[in-house]
Amino acid sequence: MTFSRRFVCVCAVASGAVALLFTAARAAAADEPLSIDTGKIAGGTAGADGRVRVYKGIPFATPPVGKLRWQAPRPAAAWQGVRECKEFGSTCPQQPYPAGSVYAQPPQPQSEDCLYLNVWTPAENATAKLPVMVWIHGGALTRGSGSLGVYDGESLARRGVVLVTINYRLGPFGYLAHPALSRESSHGSSGNYGVLDQIAELEWVSRNIAAFGGDPGRVTIFGESAGSWSVCALVASPLAKGLFHRAIGQSGGCFSPMQYLKEARNGHPPAEKSGEGLAAILGCDKAADPLAALREKSTDEILAAAAKDPAQGRTRANVDGWVFPDEIYKIYAEGKQQPVPVIVGSNADEGTSLTGAVPFSDVDGFKAAMQRKFGGLADRFLQVYPVANSNDVRNAYLHSLRDEWFTWEMRTWARLTQKAGGKAYVYYFSRVPPRPDAEKYGAYHAAEIGYAFDNLRLLPWKSEPADQALADAISGAWVRFAASGDPNGGTLASWTAYDPQREMYLELGDPIRAGSALLRAQCDFFDDFVASRLAQPAP
Repeated sequence: MTFSRRFVCVCAVASGAVALLFTAARAAAADEPLSIDTGKIAGGTAGADGRVRVYKGIPFATPPVGKLRWQAPRPAAAWQGVRECKEFGSTCPQQPYPAGSVYAQPPQPQSEDCLYLNVWTPAENATAKLPVMVWIHGGALTRGSGSLGVYDGESLARRGVVLVTINYRLGPFGYLAHPALSRESSHGSSGNYGVLDQIAELEWVSRNIAAFGGDPGRVTIFGESAGSWSVCALVASPLAKGLFHRAIGQSGGCFSPMQYLKEARNGHPPAEKSGEGLAAILGCDKAADPLAALREKSTDEILAAAAKDPAQGRTRANVDGWVFPDEIYKIYAEGKQQPVPVIVGSNADEGTSLTGAVPFSDVDGFKAAMQRKFGGLADRFLQVYPVANSNDVRNAYLHSLRDEWFTWEMRTWARLTQKAGGKAYVYYFSRVPPRPDAEKYGAYHAAEIGYAFDNLRLLPWKSEPADQALADAISGAWVRFAASGDPNGGTLASWTAYDPQREMYLELGDPIRAGSALLRAQCDFFDDFVASRLAQPAP
């Protein structure tokens, strides 16, 4: 099929009439069926001028329900006729964010039948070969969806990319491991279903994105928080080899010590043991067929059991010998990851929106807690994060969480990419969005998403000129990187690739400026702390 403008510009027609003809022709073109490998689909248009077509709720896998719950995704079934793809698919099952969270969203329809994706394309025909950007949402692998308003793909598509957002299984549906599931698998594996969903989606992109005018040879995966963790993990997984060509990670790496499927390692019990614990909470452990009993439980029962005891319903990927043949840190350290260029970075105030009240009232309580956590490294920790009085405790606590969870992870990603011969561009987002509660949250976790998508107009606060200028710079850099592997150009200051000596990075704030050695002493400390955790004996 060919997308066509299909309008005639008659010089005697007024410019307003020409615009109406253009819009009508675009709308007509959007209604023409488009053929993918499972059948024909019809979409709609985004924006008043109809320059971008959008296809929502395209199935990329068979619904993982019934006996397919906790199995690797299977290809979507073909259909006859034309499938209307004008509404988002259901959100994968999840618990809502707590009241008052900056991440709280209006309720969305939920179902285990949730493996759908969405495509925005500005292509005028199927031979356009535009770069492709695939967004993987965040939410701690327990929440979120590809249909949230801030992920609307129209603005990025207008910049010349085909934009894809996805769903993937979450929480206990996406990451439950269990001995019976491992025995059922031809790979002896269980858990990691959310990662397998993401791989299946990328396989769908490889097969089908050319029909939308996208170039399957220029696919960039990008994500934030758990989505960024997922990007990091996909770069390491041999199952995703060749399915993408660049990667952008926003506030989320995957280099902390992992859980193993069958072994107690790194202070974690086996992943299968955690699954057995969840089965016990549900009363399925004594059944003649525990797996069949688990699959008979309702969605709500499983979510409630996982919430009741997070230690048993834990959500994390595991080293299973198939999706992840080794620890992700080790895969990167040995240079076995995919050799793709990356943009990676974090925010200045990551911890403010991720923690409640600081759990220490005074200096002595803080020091005692850090002694328990860091042991022989506690004195060094307090040198890096000094606390002279109770006013210092909150900043030391939040900054240490920021650096352990994000700054160190992203520096490690850049270092190991550069070590393997790839290019890495590091950023540090410092702009404080002009929210009513800006003083409380600062440049909080996920604050950069609206800028990266150039969707400030969709956020519940009024932006300032500096915000729109920054959104133009970031979204432009992301699109240039997707097109060429280099974010430089436009109004963006020169962005120097990372090297371990100078450790150059770009501060994305007001103004945008270059820097070096971002929080080096703090990241050096967490280098040593993670190394000490990896050396721990099994419990």
